[in-house]
Amino acid sequence: MFGDWGGERTRLADKGITFDFGYGFEAAHNYSGGTRNITRYTDQWKFGTAFDLEKLWGWEGAKFTMVVTDRNGRDIGADANIGNNQLIQEVYGRGQTWHLTIFALEQKFFDDKLSWKIGRLPVGEDINQFSCDFQNLSFCGAQPGNIVGDYWINWPTSQWATVLKLNTSSDTFVKLAAYQMNPKYADDSYAVHHGLTPGFPSGTTGALIPLEFGWTPKINGLPGSYRAGVWYNTSNGNDLYLNEQHQPLAEFGGTPLQHDSRRGAWITFQQQVTGEAGGKGTTVFLNVTSADHATSATNNQISLGMEYKGIFDRPNDFIGAAFGASYANGYAAKNQRLINQLNPDNAAIVNDGYEKVTEVFYSWSPIPSIAIRPNLQYIKDPGGSNKRDDAFVLGLKTSVAF
Repeated sequence: MFGDWGGERTRLADKGITFDFGYGFEAAHNYSGGTRNITRYTDQWKFGTAFDLEKLWGWEGAKFTMVVTDRNGRDIGADANIGNNQLIQEVYGRGQTWHLTIFALEQKFFDDKLSWKIGRLPVGEDINQFSCDFQNLSFCGAQPGNIVGDYWINWPTSQWATVLKLNTSSDTFVKLAAYQMNPKYADDSYAVHHGLTPGFPSGTTGALIPLEFGWTPKINGLPGSYRAGVWYNTSNGNDLYLNEQHQPLAEFGGTPLQHDSRRGAWITFQQQVTGEAGGKGTTVFLNVTSADHATSATNNQISLGMEYKGIFDRPNDFIGAAFGASYANGYAAKNQRLINQLNPDNAAIVNDGYEKVTEVFYSWSPIPSIAIRPNLQYIKDPGGSNKRDDAFVLGLKTSVAF
């Protein structure tokens, strides 16, 4: 939006310094569901810069990136008591405060066949990458973070990490990474006080180790991306139903049974199926993620959808439609049913099925640097229970690139 800064932006880029400044805003009005028909907003500022160290210092194949973000606003799902599992405004979360989102060095080797990153990184920045065009979290970013977000930490929160990517051919690759596991990174109150500092918090419990395989072919001349992966978290995980004596926690109390690891797997497919490569046309996608049932309250998620770019012959406008479902673990539901039996006067709703979400949007770009994206969301069985009223939400997602 701010152009070339009188040529200064280009001069800096030629020397190896580039910038990435942006603003995103998400508003939502709840027409039905929950207990209140209200409107809420949340937003995010992004301030990023990258240094090409080869141009600056002659350090061949090296780049340093730093991104700082600031989030503000309110969560309509919580304020309207909708009971939803997946955020209606995906940009809300991880503390409404400043974050050091990326602080990392990348080094490439062997004619760019191998790359190595080290520093502070969100998991979804490199592993299980996926676009965030939709406003509901079900269709945004690395999907495992949607169901095991207590340890798979996506944008804007970072943790100390290292990532290796090997290009095994012109259109295939494999990635292996390790991320520091520390509950403080998922603690919003910790982010308020320490979100901007690249410190080394105490309390590390292990490492998240994802492995991803990717294929990026052109089918009939149209681009696609096909990826599959697994993850292994070396940290202990609490059993959702049993204590350490293998008896029901709700009835006998005690300490949850400890599992020595947590794990899962995913697939992510995207393929343009009509039109011109990278231009006008239709792209379809499918995401499927599954986590271990013993420790994950939401242990499965699936989403599928499409986007059509170039509607009304406007090259930057596009439409999107998607359906997603997140499964509330029946093992966790078993625990809640037992709690309700033992405390009938304080019985809580049992989440024992799929939260189903549908979203459609139109993205209008009056100029290339601005996208204004009204959307409609329908949430059936929020939280995975048919005891809650379905929610119908009108949303507005905007983005500005400065």
